[in-house]
Amino acid sequence: MISVQKFLNVKSQQLAYFVRAFWNNRIVYKELDLYFWDTMEEWSQVSHLADHPCSQQERVFWYVLHQLHFWPEKTLREDSNLRNDLDLCVNFLESEDEYPFPYEYLGSRP
Repeated sequence: MISVQKFLNVKSQQLAYFVRAFWNNRIVYKELDLYFWDTMEEWSQVSHLADHPCSQQERVFWYVLHQLHFWPEKTLREDSNLRNDLDLCVNFLESEDEYPFPYEYLGSRP
């Protein structure tokens, strides 16, 4: 079993890559959806405590992942407000030291 933090360190960077690749037409929506399901399966193998508080990174990670699964492909590509929101989150996931924590975008563990 891996720790929550190790999981997040790897998966946050992957998530950022997948979102940007999707927006830049380097991957298709189906791959984004597969990434979601693979991530959920991997999460089931993570050693985590239900009462352990979530980090800022984790809250943003789950928010982005949920949005990618919730919205249809067309909305993810064309809704400029959604894209701007997700871009703020992805920037934070890529480099927490350089970008402020986006307080309004908080997800929770599945």
